[in-house]
Formats: sequence, structure tokens, C-alpha cells
Amino acid sequence: MDNLKIYSQSDINHLIIHRDGEIKLGERVKTYQYEAISIEGLKANHSKFVLLGIPEDIGVRANAGIAGAASAWKPALAAFLNIQSNRFLNGAEILVLGHFEINEPEDSSIKGLRNKVAEIDELVYPVIEKIASAGKIPVVIGGGHNNAYGIIKGTSLAYKIPIDVLNVDAHADLRELEGRHSGNGFSYALTENYLNHYFMYGLHQNYNNEAILSQVENNARLNAIFFDDILMGDDAGGFFDELGKAAGLEIDLDCIQNVLSSAETPSGFTVNDVRKLILTSANKFSYLHLCEGATRMLDGRVSKLTSKLIAYLVSDFMKAHAAKV
Repeated sequence: MDNLKIYSQSDINHLIIHRDGEIKLGERVKTYQYEAISIEGLKANHSKFVLLGIPEDIGVRANAGIAGAASAWKPALAAFLNIQSNRFLNGAEILVLGHFEINEPEDSSIKGLRNKVAEIDELVYPVIEKIASAGKIPVVIGGGHNNAYGIIKGTSLAYKIPIDVLNVDAHADLRELEGRHSGNGFSYALTENYLNHYFMYGLHQNYNNEAILSQVENNARLNAIFFDDILMGDDAGGFFDELGKAAGLEIDLDCIQNVLSSAETPSGFTVNDVRKLILTSANKFSYLHLCEGATRMLDGRVSKLTSKLIAYLVSDFMKAHAAKV
């Protein structure tokens, strides 16, 4: 059965590379001390951030993509836990909750995969709702971008309002309501009124169809800046200032050039562009979701750098939030 695997300290300890004279984040992070997830149990832990993995690529395959996104969670967690604990990030601010264990569907057709994604939604959103209701900030490592829907829904229910979202992405993921997959999480969130205003930063003109472009043009709740316009000097002045105070931050790693993913691109943001965006943003985000990155793809491509990239982005987010507070 699909479930949330809650980590114990022993799950953390075997991932830490010890060295004399150093303390790693993994030696400082907290784990959840109860058998079932509850708001009260989460509140009993004084960490601000809750780290959670969704290692699946069913949603990507349901959108005719290449499998591989399921591979990112464990290497990324190991890379993150082996960051130095120091004055910039101690580790005590972080609760490592665990990851969702998701079984493959018996029906591997597109319809079967999309039905399974709907089941994953039902698994994800109640956990996110509890985390946010406890006053914590979910930091989610995917997994496919289909999980944006469950994260948005859970956060919206916790805050009791539709939330704004900033999505740094080459693709709008506003495809039709044709059954759940990685390309329509935001469509469902908008339709069901969990998503208020949707800000898309870095869309590629070449990879968003005309129907999606028309949506963006004609719906006042949708705001987009294209990567092509950024290349021509658009400075996005004021774009981020319009986000509401309960906004979520989505970063699809396929918007970063040469990062391993189903939609890997040679043209996109640099790693430092995205790091700078996180570190300098004036907004305090209600969650962070990093998705679509991979360390190994079904077609044989591999990368050892994706895990360290994710560790950088997660630590940047936590440091930037602490600085704003």
C-alpha cells in the first residue's frame, strides 16, 4: 500500500559521512517522534522547515515523459545532510519527515497512470495540510510536477484561502483537465480554487502550445514572463512584488540549463540565476517544491550533480527565509 515512511534517526545516520572536527547538518536535524502525522505532533517539534520526499515519476510518464524523476530524492537527501552545520545553517531548524512510498499501478496505460496520479494527490495533500497548519514550511523534493497540485491544495486548506504560486519553469503546466499528470497540476488547482494568482517565470516560447498561450493572455489570474524576453532585457520589475503573503515557490529543474530531467534543456537559467532568485527574493514563501530533476533516466542518462544542486537550492531557501525573519 502507498504510505508515508516516517524517518527515524537511524535512517538519517547511515547517510552521514563523518569527519573529525566537522559537524554535518545530518547530525543536527530532527526527526518525527510519533507513529502518525498530526498537527499536534508537528507542533511539538520546534523546527521551522519540514523536509519531505516524493520519489515518483508516474506523473511524468502519464504526460508522455521519460521516467527518471523518482531517482532524485535519496541522493539529494544525502547531499543535503552532508552540508556543514555552521553559523549560516545549523540543522536544528529542520525536521526530516520522510518520503512517500508509492507503488507502481497494475495498469500501466496512460489512463492507468493518470488514475494513479489522482491517488497520489490524495496521499500528498493531507500531509502538506498538517505541516502548514502546524506553522511549518514544507520543503518538498520530487518527483514529478504533478505533485504541485497536492502541495497547493494542502497549503490552501491550511491557510483557508486560495494561495498564489510562483513557478520558475520552462512550461506553464496548464494542459487540459484530461486526467491527472505532470502537465496539468496548476490547471486543476485553478479550477478547484486552491490556486489564486499563478505567476510563471521563465516560460519558453518554443514549448508552450497556443491554447496555453491564449489562457495566459486572457485570464487575469495568470501572469507570465518568458525566458526569451528575459534574454532580450526584460528585468521583470515588480513581478515578484505582486505575490500574496501565502505564496508557494515551485522550481522545475528542467528550467535550468543542462540539468538532468525528462525535458532537459541546453538553454535556460543558470544554476546561479536560480540561486540568486531564491536568496534575494523579498517574499516569504509558504513552501518550496523542487521537481523533475533526476540522477538517472530510463534512457540511460546519468548525473551526479543533480543531487548537489538540489542541496544548494534547499539550503539557499532556508537561509533566505531565516534572513527575512
